[in-house]
Amino acid sequence: MEINKLLMEGSSQLGVKIEEEQTKKFIKYKELLLEWNQKMNLTAIEEEREVIIKHFLDSISCVQVNQLENKGRMIDVGTGAGFPGIPLKVIFPKLKLTLLDSLNKRINFLKEVCLQLELTEVEFVHGRAEDYGQNKAYRENYEYAIARAVAPLNILAEYCLPFVKIGGYFICQKGKALEDELIEGEKAVKILGGKIVDKKDITLPFSDITHNILVIEKIKQTSTKYPRKAGKPSKNPIK
Repeated sequence: MEINKLLMEGSSQLGVKIEEEQTKKFIKYKELLLEWNQKMNLTAIEEEREVIIKHFLDSISCVQVNQLENKGRMIDVGTGAGFPGIPLKVIFPKLKLTLLDSLNKRINFLKEVCLQLELTEVEFVHGRAEDYGQNKAYRENYEYAIARAVAPLNILAEYCLPFVKIGGYFICQKGKALEDELIEGEKAVKILGGKIVDKKDITLPFSDITHNILVIEKIKQTSTKYPRKAGKPSKNPIK
């Protein structure tokens, strides 16, 4: 199947109708990703079809979250090569997006992608979640925090929930072995001011890949002692 059709049909299966102009943006993104990947480590996925399924459709699957709308402020924590934040910005252009990553080389790549894709209202932040989560300009200032990361839920929650305002949501993409994390993770979520309100089971189109999307509502302010200093959440997770 042609790459364009793969993207359009896959998106349709996830409940999203993408226009021709959006498809062009995704194809350009794919080209930039593979081009820059030759000189820096952005992704281990290098085959075009796999990029569409495992990066783009995986990111687009977040639109299945009913609470996610085409408005408000979103921060993508530990965005890496821009997933899921940039694909969601292409789908929801009215989102005001902040891309946070600890590696400046990746930030430079993200700036080039957004320039080439003509995406506006995108902020690029080079730094760690533990530091910016204590920064008044960012703390509890977002309708959405989102992360597609391999860290356990109790660690991710400490990175992300401090950014979310009361009534907003932390949207967390996790692998299928989520149940093992939920006991400790749910306790951490509660301590940080959140409440798990939904869990979506996702199967990516044209694959047998399954994962979960966890939706956590921010119901009270996060204590000022969180997030702790850089490195502490991963070395000594909330339990």
